[in-house]
Amino acid sequence: MRAVHLTKGANALGNFYYGGQAVIEGVMMRGRQRAAIAVRDPNGGIVVHEEPLPARIYRSRVSQIPFIRGMVLLWDALVLGTRSLMWSADVAIGEEEGSQGFSGPMAWGTLLISLAVGIGIFIAVPAVLGGAAERWLGVSKLGASLIEGVVRLVLFIGYIVLIGRLPDVRRVFSYHGAEHKTINAYEAGAPLNPASVARYSTLHTRCGTSFLLFVLVISIILFTPLQFDNWFLRIGSRLLLVPVVAGIAYEFLRFSTQHQNNRVMRLLIAPGLAMQRLTTREPDETMLEVAIAALHPVLVADGLEVPGAAAPVLAAAAVSAGGS
Repeated sequence: MRAVHLTKGANALGNFYYGGQAVIEGVMMRGRQRAAIAVRDPNGGIVVHEEPLPARIYRSRVSQIPFIRGMVLLWDALVLGTRSLMWSADVAIGEEEGSQGFSGPMAWGTLLISLAVGIGIFIAVPAVLGGAAERWLGVSKLGASLIEGVVRLVLFIGYIVLIGRLPDVRRVFSYHGAEHKTINAYEAGAPLNPASVARYSTLHTRCGTSFLLFVLVISIILFTPLQFDNWFLRIGSRLLLVPVVAGIAYEFLRFSTQHQNNRVMRLLIAPGLAMQRLTTREPDETMLEVAIAALHPVLVADGLEVPGAAAPVLAAAAVSAGGS
């Protein structure tokens, strides 16, 4: 499972937040200026690729507009995330870092196939079942919407549990935990070395898992009046509202984190944190080294100091920077 994260980890640049995702044998981190992917290669070294982030997406006025920024950044996260996964797979199996798999038709084809499968499983199937319940069982529109939402939630949780049983995916989930620990340590101003980072939680309030749970809940509300008898309209209306749902969920994610010490908000974010126990695992020290190696260059690119990340730590991790 790709553990796409939105932004997390506020820094001195204002309301900008750091975040990333787990990839094959590594972690991708995203900053204001650059993204970096650190991957453990078959020889035990860490290979790091850096690339600039497009200003029109990450630093434009549009990307700062509430509700719209969530849609823009989510789309780019899917594109960047897919390319990062493909590049990490090349490095993990010993291919050259500059492999063409990092971009091009293969990346776009993989993204489109993933989106098509996701739409079929998590949008079309629940919508059809909700409509069938309304038509054949005589449930109300609200009831049909609730059935659709519950089916979507069950499919989502079932998917995570199922793939989480695969050994390779469990390692990705461990890197997911390493990414969270590293961001949590950075937020706390702790030294960025494995021993220090290991003390922090594998859970984070702005994790993509929490975001997806918010999407599922918000969709129940927004899809309720859209219980059309026509299957094309029923499914099409949901597809059209996906960007709207994502935008609302993103803003709620930001708001919930800013007010996470509020008792009511703690209750609202608790289910998302609980869900993260399915998508994160406790990482080992070598995984923490990789996550730190991914965060280090994006902080440097933004002109920030890296707390406690002494040069010998990175040298020991055998980091090599790839060109953009």
